[in-house]
Amino acid sequence: MDEMERSLKGMEMQVPIYRWKETSPKERERILRRSGEDIERFEADARKIIDEVAEKGDAALIDQARRFDGADLSKLGIRVSEEEIERAVHRLDPEVKAAIDRSCENIRRFHEAQIPQEYWMLEVAPGVFAGEKIVPIPSVALYVPRGTASYPSVMLMLGIPAAVAGVERIVAVSPPCRDGSVDDGTLYAARKIGVHEVLRMGGAGAVAALAFGTESVKPVFKLIGPMNIYGAAAKKILYGKIDVGTPAGPSEAIILADDSVSAELAAGDLLIEAEHGPYSAALLVTPVEKFGLEVARIVPQIIAQLPEKQQEYTTRVLTNYGGVILTDTLDEACEFVNEYAPEHLEALTSEPHALLGKLKHAGEIMLGRYTPISLCNFSVGVNAILPTGGRAKTASVVTVHDFLKRTSISYVTKEGFESLKDTVKTFADFEGFPAHARALKAR
Repeated sequence: MDEMERSLKGMEMQVPIYRWKETSPKERERILRRSGEDIERFEADARKIIDEVAEKGDAALIDQARRFDGADLSKLGIRVSEEEIERAVHRLDPEVKAAIDRSCENIRRFHEAQIPQEYWMLEVAPGVFAGEKIVPIPSVALYVPRGTASYPSVMLMLGIPAAVAGVERIVAVSPPCRDGSVDDGTLYAARKIGVHEVLRMGGAGAVAALAFGTESVKPVFKLIGPMNIYGAAAKKILYGKIDVGTPAGPSEAIILADDSVSAELAAGDLLIEAEHGPYSAALLVTPVEKFGLEVARIVPQIIAQLPEKQQEYTTRVLTNYGGVILTDTLDEACEFVNEYAPEHLEALTSEPHALLGKLKHAGEIMLGRYTPISLCNFSVGVNAILPTGGRAKTASVVTVHDFLKRTSISYVTKEGFESLKDTVKTFADFEGFPAHARALKAR
């Protein structure tokens, strides 16, 4: 237990409250940065882990599983066998299977609606045709976390769009349990989706193995999925060696609320993403001061009712990367949301649909009291793998398109060539490309 944990256990938890207009620039920067600074601190350790895998291959992965997961893979190996998957499918609680099956239907239906035309062309001018051919990425790895819980929902969110896109080789990666197994729910979801390979490895070592390859791991072109702080650091280091997809790091959420809902409801929703881990972020943003103060009062009471592990996580999150943000108006609250660009945004206001024109930057937006983050994390059908760390300003939620690539196609007739050649010659001469111009004359 570190000093922060000891201090938190020795005090009554208090939710930080910030009047945004009065908050100093330094404090604003800290809040907006969330755990980004901590990720940078882990890069040196992540690099050592990456180097071990690059040099020693499977031996490094087996050693890392022992050190970080407490699992002995010396006999089991890295790859999960079909027999293990079959046993997991038979063991899994029928109620959990039914929940996975129901959610799978909604998620698949939503993502099938995203499938684009495989090929299209447009005549942009007489005799000049421009278009695209769209094909799946050849191989992708889906990272399903394991450390603090089991996440078959992540397998569904990543695997279904990959399968719908038609990816030829889909590899699932998940850290092993202490007995070396991969949890039954994740394996059942993998089987249901049609995943081709399951590998037991995690964190920075998994990123390295997928980038470089080992005796048991064939490299992939793209890795996608939420990772712990070491994995996030490794993805940053290996960007370019492997496509690391949507920047999904520690969870984060904003609850944007007025007093049209109860403070207890908002306080409970504030803890949804906070229980994911100690580096998550959770903020309530409200223009109603009395309501914000009441939420801050209730949150510690709800935390006290949670299991010990979740108490620790939520307390650390609210203390370090969370709190209540008070603004003067709802418009200012929306401005804060856009500046923060959260992974999850829940709008608990009297007219949430009216805010859509003002809310521009968020991984996902959930409207109204009956659309909590919990519902969208599992079963609505929208994807729950979202950009974090403020990257929702430029990055998007995972979709079928993350598993596809586009190739431009052109076709020009003689008529089209004659209509364009003088224009192109002008460009070639102006930009200093005589070979470009010569190719025109040769025709």
